[in-house]
Amino acid sequence: MAVLPENLLVSLTGIQGFDKKAFEKVHACGEQVTSIRINPSKMDNGEWSMKDLFHHSPFTIHEKIPWTAYGYYLSQRPSFTFDPRFHAGCYYVQEASSMFLEVALKQTVDLSQPLKVLDLCAAPGGKSTHIQSLISSQSILVSNEVIKSRANILKQNIIKWGSENVIVTNNDPQHFSKLPGFFDVIVVDAPCSGSGLFRKDADAISEWSADAVALCCGRQKRILSDILPALKNDGILIYSTCSYSKEEDEDIADWLVQEQDMEGIKLSVDAFWGIVETASPISEASCYRFYPDQVKGEGFFIACFKKKSQATAIKYKPVKPDLATAKEKTLAGEWMNINDRILLKHHDAIFTLPLSAVDDFYILRATQNIQYAGTFIGQVIRDKIIPDHALAVSNLISNKIKKVALNHDDAIRYLQKGEINPQVSSTGWQLVSYQNKNLGWINVLPNRINNYYPKELRILKHRDQ
Repeated sequence: MAVLPENLLVSLTGIQGFDKKAFEKVHACGEQVTSIRINPSKMDNGEWSMKDLFHHSPFTIHEKIPWTAYGYYLSQRPSFTFDPRFHAGCYYVQEASSMFLEVALKQTVDLSQPLKVLDLCAAPGGKSTHIQSLISSQSILVSNEVIKSRANILKQNIIKWGSENVIVTNNDPQHFSKLPGFFDVIVVDAPCSGSGLFRKDADAISEWSADAVALCCGRQKRILSDILPALKNDGILIYSTCSYSKEEDEDIADWLVQEQDMEGIKLSVDAFWGIVETASPISEASCYRFYPDQVKGEGFFIACFKKKSQATAIKYKPVKPDLATAKEKTLAGEWMNINDRILLKHHDAIFTLPLSAVDDFYILRATQNIQYAGTFIGQVIRDKIIPDHALAVSNLISNKIKKVALNHDDAIRYLQKGEINPQVSSTGWQLVSYQNKNLGWINVLPNRINNYYPKELRILKHRDQ
């Protein structure tokens, strides 16, 4: 049993809700809490049915997470790797406490309206996919990650989720100062000392120190100082950490109110949830703590703020978009439901964004390092489209595309990028699916079937590992 840092326990003494005996006990018991969040856009007929989704699943639902419409606790942790629906983006494995972001968003902004939202520290994608499921189709989410390798993982999870109104960027927070007053909402799940993860990650205990807390506190202030100019007047900042330390939590809330002209926002929280409301010591801004001895989840902190400053936002001049040609649009129409969507070009690739997001995309492209945007349809090569994996797992796919249903073993072989030999009646590009959930593309030739599942996504594990 790992010993919790004594310096941490001493520093938490006197903080509302902290019970040293119960806190140590829950960390000593070895309990692991596993939870998932459903992707509502991947449910049949626009509705999500637990019975349909988890028929023949490798896990069972234990109970619903009370502060989110889409989250569920599992009875035990299975091997998600060998569930094809995980790879199809039907759900995301996410820590339950962090799903409280849904309450924060619903109580601070009108989610039915078009919004520009920035998830600043977004990898691997839990909060971004959650935000995307909550905002309107006319809204745009910028999902950013500063570390390049993690930005690629973020991009993969956004694609798998089937998101059409998300732009993935790879920028330092200070780069967003080039967009003054641009965003309605900014979510900062800040890098922290990680004490809230002690139950899940034993290494986090050995890495924790008071010096690490001080270092993270300074980094958090820098990140927030850099990003706040991009928040519009009266815009909403949602700040969170997975730390218990007051220096990274309530003290940051005080700093935001006192030095950054922010106003704390009080949330309505059900007393039965076990979430502890605290007040930052100077500004009395409302803050919310999740202790694992009181909540079925890991350690988490969150607070919401409104920007009070009256800085003038820049008016951005629209840029003429690089549109696909009429011929390319006709080609794309054979693969996807175009309707009123706008098709854009990037070199020889065609992608689509909601019409409401096109101007924002070009504004962002002029100032930020964009990794991915909207849904990529495919590459145009010699008057043909080679379909992209993103199209296969999106909700834009035409119902005219031929689809091959795979059993579980074949689905796993496909996801391992192995050879499969399903029964097919014709040649050409076809979708493969499992339990009616699309997994990707195959190209059926007269003498073989080519597996086009992306190499970087393939399952590397074997069942006996």
